Amino acid sequence: MQQAIMVMGVSGAGKSTIAAGLADAVGGVFLDGDDYHPKSNVDHMAAGHPLTDEMRWPWLDQLAAAVNTARKDKVTVFACSALKRSYRDYLRAAVPDLKIGYLDAPYDVVSARLSARQNHYMPTSLLDSQFAALEVPVSPEVSVSIDQPVAEIISALKVVV
Repeated sequence: MQQAIMVMGVSGAGKSTIAAGLADAVGGVFLDGDDYHPKSNVDHMAAGHPLTDEMRWPWLDQLAAAVNTARKDKVTVFACSALKRSYRDYLRAAVPDLKIGYLDAPYDVVSARLSARQNHYMPTSLLDSQFAALEVPVSPEVSVSIDQPVAEIISALKVVV
């Protein structure tokens, strides 16, 4: 079983970009947590409604199963919001030895990013709920500010590998 690394943070923090870059840097595979949401979750968010915990657990189960399958062969880096500690604890239980990197992103920066996004189901109107739900991780998670170039963020997250 290879290592599993989760890149987490609010929508628009750059999770997918950073996780894909980190996977490439370590010769691993990248999974985007957004790809594992059931259609009902995507439709719910697209309508401007935040997910409930009850809606998240099946999604986290699907994502954890995909991560554990992928990590049989390669280091697996995945993007997942995992805003609450309970979600991170759930994933830690489902994905043994999970390492976590948190993208610390200022509200104004992610708001601008979400406003500029096209073809994504997550509306800017849900950003307030994301920040309200966010339980900022503490050790052993690695926290990295997004106020730096992508290459530097990836380099800083390599410490979890």
